Amino acid sequence: MNQGLNPVPDLEPRTSPRDVWDNPLATRYASAEMTRLWSDNHRYRLWRQAWLALAEAEAELGLPISPTQLAEMRAHLEPIDFAKAAEYEKKMRHDVFAHLHTFGDACPTARPILHLGATSAYVTDNTDLVMMRESLDLIASRLATVIERLAAKAMATRDIVCLGLTHLQPAQPTTIGKRICLWIHDLLIDLDEVLHRRRLLRARGVKGTTGTQASFLELFAGDHAKVRALDSLVSRKLGFDASYDVSGQTYTRKIDSQVVATLAGVSESTHKAGNDLRLSAASGELEEPFEQDQVGSSAMPYKRNPMRAERMCGLARFVMGLAATAGQTAAVQWFERTLDDSAPRRLVLPQAFLATDAQLVLYTNIAGGLVVLPGGIRRNLDAHLPFLASERILMAGTTAGGDRQTLHEAIRTHSHAATAGMREGRPNDLVERLAADPLFAGIDLKQAMDVHGLAGRASAQVEEFLAGPVHEALQAHPTRAAESALKV
Repeated sequence: MNQGLNPVPDLEPRTSPRDVWDNPLATRYASAEMTRLWSDNHRYRLWRQAWLALAEAEAELGLPISPTQLAEMRAHLEPIDFAKAAEYEKKMRHDVFAHLHTFGDACPTARPILHLGATSAYVTDNTDLVMMRESLDLIASRLATVIERLAAKAMATRDIVCLGLTHLQPAQPTTIGKRICLWIHDLLIDLDEVLHRRRLLRARGVKGTTGTQASFLELFAGDHAKVRALDSLVSRKLGFDASYDVSGQTYTRKIDSQVVATLAGVSESTHKAGNDLRLSAASGELEEPFEQDQVGSSAMPYKRNPMRAERMCGLARFVMGLAATAGQTAAVQWFERTLDDSAPRRLVLPQAFLATDAQLVLYTNIAGGLVVLPGGIRRNLDAHLPFLASERILMAGTTAGGDRQTLHEAIRTHSHAATAGMREGRPNDLVERLAADPLFAGIDLKQAMDVHGLAGRASAQVEEFLAGPVHEALQAHPTRAAESALKV
């Protein structure tokens, strides 16, 4: 008898969807667009389209496949009887064969020529490549949208001087706009890589059981030219310019690894920006959008937690972890293939795309509604400004005729005294100390505290960057993803 606090769960099958675990990437985080691209309905319709493309190409190259059979296939690309497919798979333990029989039941006239000469990898691999192609297109469009929104914020804040931070310690001032440009620069690299991977994608084509095209050579009575033509024709029907030059039973899983690594690269960028925003929120300089009825904490009503940036970072960490699995899968494919790639690919590929999509939906929302807090920015800058202006004061004193080493020692002594006071809760009084020191009597300390001069070319750099590389990238990729509302 169970003596614990929790009763033994009822393991009998339930009918309610609430009794089955749902992937939160689909139900909670990712957009409807990306979720649809990786849905069962889309995947298995693409399987049927792949079978149709093969049959059409075989017919065009002279195999005895009738227009009636092709018309029947076109008429039954959907709907898909998933219940029947599940029954077939339960009996056959093979998902491709289950869906092949389901399609055959819908197309009795075409049944004899379905999947002619093909292996399972023909439909699964070609379909996965189509889905990755479509998904990379959406990711690229989302990246362009984020870049565009961040660029507008960078331009608007290019002159807002803030405390620079290196090692998370006060450093030479920069501007908010220049800091945002650092985020944009990472995303430009990502956009270029996403488009590069998209351009390199090819079809698996028709390669046969071990990649030798032996079955198709049999079908075309030893005619190598027709087999090559079939491979090319099917690839074009699937929307690719070409197929991979060689393959085993599957296309090399290195393609998956490279694509997932690209998504992990996007995640590195979102994580970096998300962390910066979280730290900026803690220091009172920037905030993500916060809605009127939003609750920051169930216990602390005053809280304004950066939950969107936190979620973006969490999803980014998840995708970066998936890259390792994709690489390991590519590395352990023995000879012409092994089936230990199947389970990880079913998990890694859709989740990598859905989680990256979810990050960019969040990033788009954050970028569009980023809140700049000038009071907090100025407060943090003023707390350290006298220290940051010390080099300018030193140069002014030397120009006025003072001895550099003597002035340096005086600034050092006064600075340490001001720091000691700050550690006890007093304000930074370095300027007052210098003003009272005869060594600095001829120096305009007020002018030395001008923050804009301390930020160097930051404002100009923002304008040049946005007018140059950012403008060029956005012009080269004019597609923008539709706005996707946050689910939570």
